[in-house]
Amino acid sequence: MRRLIAPVLALSLAAAIPAAAQDEVSRSAAGGIRAPGWMGRVDANEATAGMTVDSASLMPHGAGLHVKTGPAITYWSPANEATGDYTVRATFTEENYMALNSHPHPYGIVIGGNRMGTDQQSYLYCAAYGNGRFIVRGFGPQPFQLNGRGAEHAAVNRAAGPGQPVTQEIAVSVRGSKISCAINGTEVASYDRSDVVGFNRLTSTDGVYGLRFGHNTEAMVTGLTVTRGIRVIK
Repeated sequence: MRRLIAPVLALSLAAAIPAAAQDEVSRSAAGGIRAPGWMGRVDANEATAGMTVDSASLMPHGAGLHVKTGPAITYWSPANEATGDYTVRATFTEENYMALNSHPHPYGIVIGGNRMGTDQQSYLYCAAYGNGRFIVRGFGPQPFQLNGRGAEHAAVNRAAGPGQPVTQEIAVSVRGSKISCAINGTEVASYDRSDVVGFNRLTSTDGVYGLRFGHNTEAMVTGLTVTRGIRVIK
């Protein structure tokens, strides 16, 4: 029995090592935040591994921003605040899909940011993958999920394959007691305020807005704007 277990265990470990190595967090060569007024914070597990905001990069690119990670990270500007009813939107273009990773990683919009940059920060984000999936998650300050490990939706664009471009327009709205996410003009998820605000959830839907990027991901961000008041998403 021992002779059988040892080879099987060795084979299992050998199979696991390449998979983990393919998705090892990299460090952006030109790291740091170069967009005036912006700030960032890497996830706690990335910080424990020695990663910092200098392990990723955020820089101006034309009228937009160029983000390249590195560790999973959240970016925001304290000047970007939204309260009451509003919609925050931006367009994300992954020009070279999966160039930095072995499987799709997400990028998206952050809202409701409070105590940002501290261990007590809270915020919600909706993010898309270039394979037709999306996630809605947050920190309050512990991480929480609103649609589990994510879901597929026909509205989320799919890249033709690795190395090909893919673009997603992502919008997160607060309308009365409803918080929703739309991707490419179609609402893909909505939640009652009680699902989003409360213990181990958001402090409030009022707060700063910004960007969320998974690790080993690169994309251009354009048109980051906030629209005040109610906007109907079809």
